[in-house]
Amino acid sequence: MQNINDTLLTTLNTSMQAIIAFAPKFVLGLIFLIIGIILAAFLKQILTEIFRFFKFETYLAKYGVPESKDGAQWSTIVAEIARWFVIVAFLIPTADVWGLGRFASVLDGLLSYLPNVFVAVLLLLVGFVISRLVHDLVQASVHGVSKESAKSVALIARYAVLVFVFLVVLNQLGIASDLIRILFSGIIAMLAIAGGLAFGLGGKDAAKDTIEKLRKRVK
Repeated sequence: MQNINDTLLTTLNTSMQAIIAFAPKFVLGLIFLIIGIILAAFLKQILTEIFRFFKFETYLAKYGVPESKDGAQWSTIVAEIARWFVIVAFLIPTADVWGLGRFASVLDGLLSYLPNVFVAVLLLLVGFVISRLVHDLVQASVHGVSKESAKSVALIARYAVLVFVFLVVLNQLGIASDLIRILFSGIIAMLAIAGGLAFGLGGKDAAKDTIEKLRKRVK
């Protein structure tokens, strides 16, 4: 019985010493985390006000950028990514202070990945704007066809730009990069074959006439 009591006391004493030794580290890490959360919220508020001042959403809507899912504003998404970037940046030293080395390594990888998400969002927004400009340019440039045909050609051009932008965004995010390269090569090959067939079939008679004229000149 005495041995059990001694073991319990030793375990309790060791646990209390570990808690007392960890308490300053816990407080220091918590201070780092609280500072990070406060700075992150402050940064998000500043970015939101800047976007609102420059009427960011109005310009996006003007150039045909669709609303994001569930009606969330693009400016809010960008500000939220920036907020989490700051939070993760402060979580890394917090995890180091608390002795969570593996968790800190994971956070470091996440911190390195977040700029890719930010760039991907910007590329997506720029892609929507460029696709709208291409749509308007093609529709204004097509002559000699009906209005409906011009709209169809303009829509095809717009969606072609959007598909290219989506592939670039996925590549930026590092999602199935090899598959995207294969898919992109396949699309280019498909367009080349389709163009070759269309030109070959559509220009068959013209090619035949040209060859006949060349034969007559040779004779």
